[in-house]
Amino acid sequence: MSTLREAPRDRIFTVPNILSMARLVGVPLFLWLVLVEADWWALGVLVLAGLSDWLDGKLARALDQTSRLGTVLDPAADRLYILATLVGLTIRDIIPLWLVAVLVARELAIVPIAPIIRRLGYGGTLPVHFIGKAGTMCLLYAFPLLLLGDHDGGAATAAKVAGWSFAIWGTGLYWWSAVLYWAQTRQLVLAGRAAPPGPGAEPGPGPAPGGAGPGAEPAAGDQKGAETPR
Repeated sequence: MSTLREAPRDRIFTVPNILSMARLVGVPLFLWLVLVEADWWALGVLVLAGLSDWLDGKLARALDQTSRLGTVLDPAADRLYILATLVGLTIRDIIPLWLVAVLVARELAIVPIAPIIRRLGYGGTLPVHFIGKAGTMCLLYAFPLLLLGDHDGGAATAAKVAGWSFAIWGTGLYWWSAVLYWAQTRQLVLAGRAAPPGPGAEPGPGPAPGGAGPGAEPAAGDQKGAETPR
């Protein structure tokens, strides 16, 4: 089995892609609602974005509408919502700057992976770790809870405690996945030195990066987080 995902077909106007585009359009609206402190409306936009995120993956598999554009749009939308939330909550003094710095540093830490993979001659991309997905989901739960925690009352206090719990777990998992992605990349570099693949060739037999654990290859047709690891 290939350790890297085969490139999906070039299609633009598919139902999953339209949902992903709509989710991207909601990012500036969400940020504006956070900044004007229309928190319930902001949470509504975030809930709709989360539902569309789940739905576009389901539809991509059910309708066989995976596409190269979809593999880029889906993780991009998740990252932009996290970035918009970080900006909004930092401006409102709900989260500290050190948390923003830690999360941004993680994103910068995995930037070199994609060009290294391409230089090795592989046509696909690294499979997405379950740990990376779990970290992303924890953060997507954490920020709305922290937003709710910025209000008064016992429910707000409970939301704040739960939000910080998700934020700490999410940040830890986010960095753990970055370490695993670099471990996968190192294995591919070592395998490439032993038997470099030709241009566009599929990787030959050898140890699969990440083994059969969290780094195992996702099922075909899953368009989650393909262009760059989460």
